[in-house]
Amino acid sequence: MENCKKFKYDLVHKDSKTKARAGIIHTPHGDCLTPMFMPVGTLATVKYLSSDDLYDIGSQTILANTYHCWLRPGVDVIKAAGTVHNFMNYKNPMLTDSGGYQVFSLAEKRKITEDGVKFKSHLDGAPLFLSPEKSIEIQNGIGADMIMSFDECPPYPCTHEYMKKSVERTLRWAKRGQDAHSNENQALFGICQGGEFEDLRKYSTEETVKMNFDGYSIGGTALGESKEVMHNMIDFTIKYLPEDKPRYLMGVGTPEDILDGVERGVDMFDCVLPTRIARHGSLMTFSGKINIKDKKYEYDFTPIDDRCDCPTCKNYTKSYLRHLFRTDEGLGKRLLSIHNLRFLIRLSEDIRKAILEDRFSEFKEEFLKEYGKGKPTTLIK
Repeated sequence: MENCKKFKYDLVHKDSKTKARAGIIHTPHGDCLTPMFMPVGTLATVKYLSSDDLYDIGSQTILANTYHCWLRPGVDVIKAAGTVHNFMNYKNPMLTDSGGYQVFSLAEKRKITEDGVKFKSHLDGAPLFLSPEKSIEIQNGIGADMIMSFDECPPYPCTHEYMKKSVERTLRWAKRGQDAHSNENQALFGICQGGEFEDLRKYSTEETVKMNFDGYSIGGTALGESKEVMHNMIDFTIKYLPEDKPRYLMGVGTPEDILDGVERGVDMFDCVLPTRIARHGSLMTFSGKINIKDKKYEYDFTPIDDRCDCPTCKNYTKSYLRHLFRTDEGLGKRLLSIHNLRFLIRLSEDIRKAILEDRFSEFKEEFLKEYGKGKPTTLIK
């Protein structure tokens, strides 16, 4: 496969004590500094946030969801606008997933075949069929800078026998998707699977790398496995990935997991977590997690975090934000989401600076020590 000529990853610096690395991803819509966290804009929108909000918090790239955009507004609508960037008025780089995860997470009844997956729409129960070719066709039409191969996301746990068959099918699907890819402005990523099995991770990664994708994703994590198992999945995959291509850990977005991923050599992260928990009142601060619903904030006229540089912390108090949340005002959900996203984007920026200064290990230790002072909130899934 010939790589996308408008896409390139430059490795800038490797931390001397860990596998952490800082790089630059070049795309048709601009450059991205890594490591980076990407907000999730499922329906071509990050819930409650405008494009200007995203620029203000330093968002370099956002993720749109292939499955959801396929159903609403429809690929033809987005194509008529030119690209998803034009459609939603977001000028920075964008990424789309393959739609494969939604096939398995949203559809109660599905049938996996060699051709693809038959399932039903979560909106009206209408029959749908998604194949490697169809996934790439949809993503070519949406027009994001980075797109993903269609893969099977196996459940956790599963047997070695099931996982082996799944990996082999995903590799065949990856080749079919490559052959169907027709938009020269888009970088196509391969997805490495294999679950918790080291031999299958090795096999999946080596065979995927042979196909010479523009970047590589580590799939099958954050599905309910323990931290130790997730770390093993990353380690089993990373050591077989090339250094001159970006590495993307899909669906991971807690501060702890981002730090652990970076330490192992990951460049890119995304997750719905920061905006989802914000809509339930949970906030990340440098001193740990808080919940804006707590009564102790009723007369608290200080910002969420006096060390945070987000527009919410610069302009609003905990007391006012608690009022907005308790009265179910949309502005409250927007302002809390802005804070949580900026917190993770700021964390990514600080991580990059620490890597460039060869002090990532010290930074991680200091951050987690301070972050652990707060009392954990219950995360809404």
